[in-house]
Amino acid sequence: MVVPKIKTAVVADQKTLIITFDNGEIKRYNVSRLLSNDMFSPLSDQAFFKNVKVEPGGYAVYWNKMIDISEYELWKNGTSYKSSND
Repeated sequence: MVVPKIKTAVVADQKTLIITFDNGEIKRYNVSRLLSNDMFSPLSDQAFFKNVKVEPGGYAVYWNKMIDISEYELWKNGTSYKSSND
């Protein structure tokens, strides 16, 4: 399975990202389930969470050198939001 690359990532609310992929699909991804992992706990801070960026090439979103989420995770576990073709 070829996983589409991330085009954009936008913060929707305190724990949710809206991810647009290069195939036009848009998915919502809630980070809540990751917050119990120490590595992801800084994402609880709203100011920090809002600083999400897309890695060059679209392979992940990241906040710093230690915290990132892969395109595969976002694609597989995100929920369909809408299509940019709608």
